[in-house]
Amino acid sequence: MTAFVLVSGPFTGGWVWEETVSRLRAAGSEAYPVTLPGMGDRRIDAGTGVDLETHIQDLVRLIDGIPASRVVLVGHGYGLHPVLGAADRRPARVARIVSLDTGLPEDGEAAARSVPDPEVRTRLAADGDGTEEAGTGGDGSGRDGTGGDDRWLAPPGPGGWSRWGSTEGVPAEALERLERLASPQPVGTLTQPLRLTGAAAALPTTGVLCTANGSSVDLVQMLVDSGPPRFRALADDRIRFIDIATGHWPMLSAPEELAEALCGAAAGEGHRVTAPEPTHEQPTHLLPFLLDVPEVPRERRGRVDLHLPVDARPPVDVQPPVDAARPRPAVVFVHGGPVAADQRPTPRDTPFLLGYARYAASLGAVGVTVDHRLHGIADFPRAAEDLAEAVALVRADPRVDEERIALWFFSAGGLLAADWLAAPPPWLRCLAASYPALAPLPGWGAVESRFRPVDVVGTAEGPPIVLTRAGREHPAFAATVEEFLSAAGRNGADIEIVDVPHGHHSFELVDPTEESRACVERAMRSVLGHLRD
Repeated sequence: MTAFVLVSGPFTGGWVWEETVSRLRAAGSEAYPVTLPGMGDRRIDAGTGVDLETHIQDLVRLIDGIPASRVVLVGHGYGLHPVLGAADRRPARVARIVSLDTGLPEDGEAAARSVPDPEVRTRLAADGDGTEEAGTGGDGSGRDGTGGDDRWLAPPGPGGWSRWGSTEGVPAEALERLERLASPQPVGTLTQPLRLTGAAAALPTTGVLCTANGSSVDLVQMLVDSGPPRFRALADDRIRFIDIATGHWPMLSAPEELAEALCGAAAGEGHRVTAPEPTHEQPTHLLPFLLDVPEVPRERRGRVDLHLPVDARPPVDVQPPVDAARPRPAVVFVHGGPVAADQRPTPRDTPFLLGYARYAASLGAVGVTVDHRLHGIADFPRAAEDLAEAVALVRADPRVDEERIALWFFSAGGLLAADWLAAPPPWLRCLAASYPALAPLPGWGAVESRFRPVDVVGTAEGPPIVLTRAGREHPAFAATVEEFLSAAGRNGADIEIVDVPHGHHSFELVDPTEESRACVERAMRSVLGHLRD
């Protein structure tokens, strides 16, 4: 007999699983809906610290008391953090982990980092340890002698639950019950990092994905195809995926379908995504740049590198020529991501960004690269700060003409273009983007609404845009580009499109053809032309 342990997201408790539990038990399974300490009818006195470790220990005690030899642990939203922590302590008791419409956190990651509500996430981050006073239990004193956090986060008010995940399909009476029974969440459960030893790393895992909330097997396959190691790991043979056509709260909107999916997951059913067969000996991001460009002097300033022209005059076909005594225009190249914090080499030391920066320098401009800290989809605000600091550093350099700057965005780094399109400074002479995401991809609900270039293009008088489009782009990326172009057309934005008909995402590395080379050359000369106008 299968025994399910069901742990829900923030503000809720075991009551949220009632309809799903009845169906699991009717199918012959055991089901243990969990209300964690500090939640619902397990509220505790003010001043008693509750954090993630409190919840992990409570879940471990529950697992130890279940008669079944092995259990299936189901984590929804925040609930996946204590589930993984408990599985790490009791791997021999766990048959499978089910991640319900929630990304798998890594060791050292706090739940606050992936809070779906961007305003709450920002406030949590701004407080350093991620706190927001709820006025319902904490006295504002911070931490007590137990090590737990005695503050509380208030649940969403009426109409606010959609900011924590799509409520599509949730009946009105169920939504009213959610609002009525929700309880404040102990802040320490969200801000304390999850610590994993790796003991549960080999356990079978199933992702149950809610398509109305933006997740799907197709999206996971796209991420795996994109190449970064953290996504390719999802193609591991121990991982399966199941789609449910509903919003983020399937226990309320589709309890029967959820029960069927959980039973299927316990039986090992589901779709396995596959990693593409390697076409090169090296990882994609280490493949050589498609143009043979000369090395140029490079200076490193913290996270920023400046690639400097080696002589005064670019090739004769780049006009007008640059005077060696005068400051040079600069092109700042902005990589995509997310990129793992421990990836080596970092983006600015990869052949890709080195190639672009050296190419710009060979044509008389200063090529600038920056290692911004987009390590997860909730990190766009931090990456935007890194980019702004890099641009300020570059403009302050006496060798750079501070009035002639271009920004060139790649892939998901395209979301960082939104700030510059919304309020373009006069010195920004050109904005370029290659195979960009210009709106958050499906399932990227943790990205703040600020990072939507599709909403701001053409709303302010800004610089010309050079957009390089891959003909064989991932559909999710291509959809954002088409939405962007439609908005640009309505708002009268100045856009030049450089099409690479046979190119894939990252065509400079994976498709080093004459067509690709010609398009890179055309885009670069167009950008430099705008800098010299």
